[in-house]
Amino acid sequence: MTNSSKVNKGQVGLGLRREMLDEFCQGVPSEIDFFEVAPENWMTLGGKFGRQFRELTEKHEFYCHGLSLSIGSPAPLDVQFVKGVKDFLDLHQMKVYSEHLSYCSGTGHMYDLMPIPFTSEAVMYVAKRVKQVQDIIERQLVLENISFYAAPSAEMSEAEFITAVMEEADCKMLLDVNNIYVNSINHQYDALEFLKVMPTERITYLHIAGHYKEAEDLIVDTHGADIVDPVWRLLEECHQHHGVFPTLLERDFNIPKTSDLLLEINQIHDYQNRHVARLKRSA
Repeated sequence: MTNSSKVNKGQVGLGLRREMLDEFCQGVPSEIDFFEVAPENWMTLGGKFGRQFRELTEKHEFYCHGLSLSIGSPAPLDVQFVKGVKDFLDLHQMKVYSEHLSYCSGTGHMYDLMPIPFTSEAVMYVAKRVKQVQDIIERQLVLENISFYAAPSAEMSEAEFITAVMEEADCKMLLDVNNIYVNSINHQYDALEFLKVMPTERITYLHIAGHYKEAEDLIVDTHGADIVDPVWRLLEECHQHHGVFPTLLERDFNIPKTSDLLLEINQIHDYQNRHVARLKRSA
């Protein structure tokens, strides 16, 4: 059973970098409907960059996508950090705060996203921490399905774990289409079947990105290359099964000029528009 009758507003966003500030303060291309930023990179920014950032947030929609919440960490939740994020969200009137369903800290901070063991005990542990975050930020937390390269102590599938956490915590989902494809190659599962069982009603927005193919059976999630055809096809399947959602183009390095980024941004718009047109024809 699909949810292809679901139609949301087709918006496309871009991750904002400091080096883009001068250009976008002069004018933001109409194809870019929203920006996404990591709060860790902008919360304490002052001076010229701080002024430029505020100028943009006053005029454009922004989503917040964190890097260091470490929701599955064995270490205590950093409550002061979460309170800082809440202040940042309120100041810039951001409704969406997304993070990774993973952890990146233990006895110290690790600069990688580590997979949480897929166990029922971990479901309850993570859900309790998610509820704590939601109480502080006064918003539903939006959790992203991550790319991972090992599944230690798994008692359930990745899909079962993700859906169980979201149900128990009553949070939302950031569905990363590229991560589904990367994991399907690295862990040899059916990407479309995984996509189909994700909870439509919990999806807030989508990520799509490029990756690095290290070998036939190993892909590294880099966000540093153009989107490949199988990921585009999976995005189209996502529209068929879940509907159209705001979609962010992720590009974290090897960032080309804006005119080149707009080629992929417009391609996302095209996929969204084609799906909406199909629905109208079948209505």
